[in-house]
Amino acid sequence: MNDRCKKIRRDKRVLFLSQIGVFIGVILLWEFGAKVGLLDEFLFSSPSSIFKLLVRYIETNEIWRHLFISILETIMGIIFGTFIGIVIAIILWASKFLSKLLEPFLVLLNALPKTALAPIMIIWAGTGITGIVVVSISILIVVTIISTYNYFINVDEEQVKMLHSFGATNKEIFSKLIFPSNLVNIINVVKINIGLAWVGVIVGEFLVSRAGLGYLIMYGGQVFRLDLVMMGVVVLCIIAYLMYATVNLIEKYLLKKRGKKI
Repeated sequence: MNDRCKKIRRDKRVLFLSQIGVFIGVILLWEFGAKVGLLDEFLFSSPSSIFKLLVRYIETNEIWRHLFISILETIMGIIFGTFIGIVIAIILWASKFLSKLLEPFLVLLNALPKTALAPIMIIWAGTGITGIVVVSISILIVVTIISTYNYFINVDEEQVKMLHSFGATNKEIFSKLIFPSNLVNIINVVKINIGLAWVGVIVGEFLVSRAGLGYLIMYGGQVFRLDLVMMGVVVLCIIAYLMYATVNLIEKYLLKKRGKKI
């Protein structure tokens, strides 16, 4: 058992170091390619140029305003979209008639190009933060409903029948079995929603914002400053990863807690 645990930990370290090595290798190849002319520095910029620009934005404190707005919009999109999606999934789980009635409409909504409809949503909801958050919610809410509902209905049917045989109500079955057994699955939905929410926020900021990472990226493209575009993309990747890592830690904590209970 100890040997197996040691092997698992060793494999994790090797994987982590390999990931770091690949990342550093890509950065070095990118920098080398830009410096020797294999890559057009005007089109692709370079890691050193991006880093210098980021330092300049940090020194002038300008980056924090853009970060605050984008993170606020993203967190609001994740919280409201995930909460509303879970509530709707609970309602669908509680009513088989309603779930069958709405199933084709959910499939249709999921197929709609939400980013293409973003201008209409912003006109409906307003051109401020509210409109951008609505776009973010529209991208993730249907995925949340469908995924969460499928998790709910795929709980072991024998356990559900056993609780019914003891006279448990749907409310008790949900609170004692369905929701607790799917808590980690819901965390996984939140992980997916992080990326979807960022897509909505960036699209919304492209259209109407005067601040935020999406605005920085769009402005850099308009004035042909590809270093500014790439800086915005890099910062976006870092923040999205940190948010994902935070949720991942919560998931590990819940799994550890569940393991102790078992």
